Amino acid sequence: MPAPLLTMHGVSKRYGPTVALDGVDVAAKPGRVLALIGENGAGKSTLMKVLAGAVRPDAGTMTFADSPYAPNGPTAARAAGVAMIYQELNLAPDLSVEDNLMLGRERSTFGLLSRTEQRRRCRAALEKLGHGSLDVRTPVGRLPVGTRQVVEIARAVLDEARVVVFDEPTSSLPRKEAEALFAVIRTLTAEGAAVIYISHFLEEVRAICDDYAVLRDGRAVGSGELKDVTEPQLVSLMVGREVDELFPQVPHTPGEPLLTIDALTGADGTPRGASLEVRRGEILGVSGLIGAGRTELVRAIYGLDAVRSGTVRVNASPPGAGPRGRVRSGIGFVSEDRAGEGLMLNRTIAENATLGRLSPLSRGGFLNPAAPNAAAEGLIRRLGVKARGPRQTVGELSGGNQQKVAVSRVLHQQNDVWLLDEPTRGIDVGAKSDLYRLMGEAAAEGKAVLFVSSYLPELLAVCDRVAVMSRGELVAVRDADQWTAETAMATAIGAGDVSPEQTAQKTAGETS
Repeated sequence: MPAPLLTMHGVSKRYGPTVALDGVDVAAKPGRVLALIGENGAGKSTLMKVLAGAVRPDAGTMTFADSPYAPNGPTAARAAGVAMIYQELNLAPDLSVEDNLMLGRERSTFGLLSRTEQRRRCRAALEKLGHGSLDVRTPVGRLPVGTRQVVEIARAVLDEARVVVFDEPTSSLPRKEAEALFAVIRTLTAEGAAVIYISHFLEEVRAICDDYAVLRDGRAVGSGELKDVTEPQLVSLMVGREVDELFPQVPHTPGEPLLTIDALTGADGTPRGASLEVRRGEILGVSGLIGAGRTELVRAIYGLDAVRSGTVRVNASPPGAGPRGRVRSGIGFVSEDRAGEGLMLNRTIAENATLGRLSPLSRGGFLNPAAPNAAAEGLIRRLGVKARGPRQTVGELSGGNQQKVAVSRVLHQQNDVWLLDEPTRGIDVGAKSDLYRLMGEAAAEGKAVLFVSSYLPELLAVCDRVAVMSRGELVAVRDADQWTAETAMATAIGAGDVSPEQTAQKTAGETS
């Protein structure tokens, strides 16, 4: 077992009364991938900001390659050989691949850029990552997300980084691009880099990581080799309690149709001719590859995107026009873009939670200033939001708690139909379990829940029925227990409505 390349010992950081890190010890070894896992708010981001020189710790020491390491800023950290690959890529979309890679690393002769030398270095870095054929003159904004990520990683190669941190790198990637990313990570470790990998997907951690370190409430509560720990043990370390059910089941019984869409076609052609019924007391999942039209479907139902043809009905009646009309008709929506359009990050929990339904909080047309805070306090208790109180700014909360606030608005609006677009993306297993339970409770109360997700295991575990979309079309809708991961993927990639029986027959034929 190699000696650690990077060690962080006794690292502490406090923000006023809040303890973000409390004496954390972490070690990353060359040629190995360390999984840094924990719930949202556990301290992972703060710890990595300390490593990257963006935050100065109150206490603790770090060593890098057997020498003291205390960067006075991100530039010093990069110069020392530490690279950060953030979930939100830090690229200039209008600049070329070359200009992005060489930004701050330009090569010049007599004051003029040496394009030939720059392109040679860029191609060499991309070649190492298996993307030597990428035209470095291409604007980054024209590249798919997975290829943009490779460009970001190529910066680390150019800087000859020896420690590379990946923060939720696959949250927006389809499976094929995620597997390509894993190949790149293996290339980095094969050359002796120490990789720190942050993810809420434990199956990904198993696939790519060698070691683990678990943070909880700002403390390191467990570490070791992944082969020596089970998934339930990891989850228990993360949440501080035994978790018997990652997918809690709340009994509910589907009834009559509540939400009906018929031949719905978006103004740009997506979705295309979608027809679907969601019943009272039902959780209906929508699966499919990125770009299949899942988000466009729920946005069209909610009135956010224009519709070319088709109808939407709630209780057999057309809903009001636009999002405001939809809310008045009992339809609530949680956007996949939590930061961009789902929440007002610079406003309070109370303002976010009660947005869209102020009538119960007013009297004689005047808003009771105390009413939103009182309403939000009840929602905070019900959803288990970790916050100082309803007046705290949403932007100060962890990702999982922000998501709970986004969902709380649907609760406050007392909607009968819930449209949830990727509600569990980027949040920890504890927060996911809470949201699954909330969906079950909503169904038990007779609400109709339409649940869009890229993560098929949660759809199959939580939903009553699952619909699969492919290229803008709703291809098939079946009971959840009638799908497998293989049949859902085959249907999503355009192989038609593939049944479990067809997959079994094909497997039997291949075996014989």
